[in-house]
Amino acid sequence: MADAAHHLRRRSSAALPRGWCCSFSATPQSPDHHRALSAESGGGGVVGGGGARNKLPPKSPSVSLPSYQSSPSSRLAGFIDPRRILSPGRVSPIDPDGSPAVAVGANSEEDAPPRPSVPFVAVREEREEEEGRGLDLKLCLRGRDGRSVAMELDSDVLCESSAFFAAMAPPEATVGGGSKRIEVDGVENVEAFKETVELMFEPDPLRWFVRAGVSRAIGVLEVSSSIMFDRGIKSCLEYIEAVPWNENEEEKLKNLFTRCTFDEVVSKDVLARLKPQSQSNSDDVTVHLIQSVTSSTNTSARKEMQSLVNGLLSKSSVYQKDLSGLNKGSLYQICSSCLNSLVEHFKEDLRPDKTVRDSKPMIERVSKQTENLNWLFDILVNNDMAEEFVELWAKQEDLISMHGQASAMFRYELSRISANVFIALGKGKIQCPSDLRSQLFYGWFRPMLMDFGWLQRCSKGLDMRMLEENLGQALLTLPLQQQQSLFEEWFQCFASRGTECPNLSRAFQVWWRRSFVRSSVESRR
Repeated sequence: MADAAHHLRRRSSAALPRGWCCSFSATPQSPDHHRALSAESGGGGVVGGGGARNKLPPKSPSVSLPSYQSSPSSRLAGFIDPRRILSPGRVSPIDPDGSPAVAVGANSEEDAPPRPSVPFVAVREEREEEEGRGLDLKLCLRGRDGRSVAMELDSDVLCESSAFFAAMAPPEATVGGGSKRIEVDGVENVEAFKETVELMFEPDPLRWFVRAGVSRAIGVLEVSSSIMFDRGIKSCLEYIEAVPWNENEEEKLKNLFTRCTFDEVVSKDVLARLKPQSQSNSDDVTVHLIQSVTSSTNTSARKEMQSLVNGLLSKSSVYQKDLSGLNKGSLYQICSSCLNSLVEHFKEDLRPDKTVRDSKPMIERVSKQTENLNWLFDILVNNDMAEEFVELWAKQEDLISMHGQASAMFRYELSRISANVFIALGKGKIQCPSDLRSQLFYGWFRPMLMDFGWLQRCSKGLDMRMLEENLGQALLTLPLQQQQSLFEEWFQCFASRGTECPNLSRAFQVWWRRSFVRSSVESRR
């Protein structure tokens, strides 16, 4: 009865069809080690129900297997070493019924050259197949890092899926009931190659990609292109196009598309995400973004978008690839539009009838335009385009004349713009002609003295110490005679208003030394 049950189990196991089998390399051991273990166990068979031992089958004679080699394929550059198809080596596969199979060498065991055996731990996935089909081919992959993978496959599925393997598959020839064998050496990415072969047997590739992710799908796409696995290429591109990518994955795809050529029909959707179909000027797009920010009516959103655009325009930004500059004319058009709005607001405030044209308070409207102008000025300074802004601001005669008549609650916003211009001049970030600097000071120096106290109370991030220092430095760039008249005006203001006026004492001392001390020494000579 025990022999009958054992016989039934062997028949059931033999009748169960298989799809493919994958084996990973373990610590190398010699086949003699297996035989030694078998000898110690007294023949090492499977113990049946009646206590009888099933002896191992006698060792079959070593038979030379044919060496299947193919000419190197240019499509496998980077994946397979030119020595990719090697003659069969000695392996120790696991037989389906649990008994170890007999080792088969390229020559007889005595004549075989010294070569370490590669034992494999079998990992099987049982699947139903058509009658008469089985695992008749062993594919061995060896990576450049020394890793090895062996896969038992259905050669029909492999050859139908890949034109590369169809061309190199060995002919229908078996020895002693053995299977065909292909060895691939020098594989760059063994895991991606293995997964690509597994994908040939997947009934639902997209579900596999969902589990694997974009990075692994890119690796499979590269291998599929190399081995001419068209169905795999199409599945990869369909999945990659439909899901988001991170920056590393995007760079991988760009590099892959520069090295590999894909059919335009299946790759056009992915290419549309990688590169724009029509070449547009990034400077024009940036100007449109800036214009949208300056016309925004939401204060918090405007500040957020200003920070975003500043990051894009920063010279250290990863997004800024072309530092040729922005469209200067378009930027100054936006500046002129903001200045015109500012003039209209002040005229509206000074109008006798006080007709309200906007529901928002005048302070908020003036503050919005001054913030826009200061932000635009910073962009111009960072891109070395701010000289014309100084001229534009120095010639605002309407604003200068209306400043003294407007309410102090919002007129100081004009001096906030002047403060940024004076700081840039004092730091040497802008180089302007002497007459333009003189015009700027004669127009906006007195309003600055009047509004300094308001700027201290409502600084909005303005560094007042920096303003005092650079205002004095900028003033010292004027001719000495003009410096004298401006310093005298400051001295009178500071004497009467104290801290409500900027402290230009250090710059005043420099001017005094240059004007009088040095002159008196020269006169003595």
